[in-house]
Amino acid sequence: MSSGAILITPYFSFPSISNSNKFPRPKLHSNSSINYCIRCSTSSPELPVTTTERFRYDTPLTGGAFDFEKATTSLTRKALACPKKVTIVRHGLSSWNEEGRVQGSSNLSILSEKGAMQAERCKMALSDIHFDQCFSSPISRAKTTAEIMWQGKEEPLIFLDSLKEAHLYFLEGMKNEDAKRIYPKEYTTWREDPSNFCVDGVYPLQKLWGRAYEAWEEILLTPGENFLVVTHKSILRALICTALGLGPERFRSVDINNGGFCVFKFNKQGEAMLHSLNMTAHMYTDHIYHY
Repeated sequence: MSSGAILITPYFSFPSISNSNKFPRPKLHSNSSINYCIRCSTSSPELPVTTTERFRYDTPLTGGAFDFEKATTSLTRKALACPKKVTIVRHGLSSWNEEGRVQGSSNLSILSEKGAMQAERCKMALSDIHFDQCFSSPISRAKTTAEIMWQGKEEPLIFLDSLKEAHLYFLEGMKNEDAKRIYPKEYTTWREDPSNFCVDGVYPLQKLWGRAYEAWEEILLTPGENFLVVTHKSILRALICTALGLGPERFRSVDINNGGFCVFKFNKQGEAMLHSLNMTAHMYTDHIYHY
């Protein structure tokens, strides 16, 4: 296909219809005509392969948000110095993941050999992106994942207690089938109605939501524009939901694989827009991300 820009003036063609009121023609105003500029893909090696569409005022029509002011409530309650981008990673496969155990906040589950390989794939997949800082949970399986991904960087890792996993009390360390057999009511509530899971008057998800807000504030108020965060599935779900204004009852409405990436963009008001959810192409291919 030849290169260059093609200007297209819209032309509306309608079939002949006996009842014109059934399919009314659009009203076109002389001062609102639209021109489309299409950059065609090309096989020429010296020209980039791009396909974009634009209309008057040069606004992109490719699906990108023009602006997301008031998308959600501010997570910082104060203005940021600049817009921010945050990439959140779930740690690689752990020993208790492989054994089918309830992990929670326990530090006894460690990154497995396969999990370490996943962390290496994560590092390679993000090798073309510069991050100003990396934040991590201090719990072993996330900490080791972050250390692998951040190896060779000058900036030190920042460990936040607010990024620790949910505390699941007596269920932690138990195999799922044993927990279901020994504590059927509690286990079923955790799996099927987690926002109402309660231990001695404590609701773990309520505490998790509070820590998610705390983590967002700590991260977003740190100087820099592009951040990497390594943590666990439950707190990651809470981070996603709090950024989108969702309550604990929506906890299981999102899921994140080991080594999966989620990307958020924040405007200067500290309002979030979800850019990508659970990207995992790098787990199965040598894909390198650019965003």
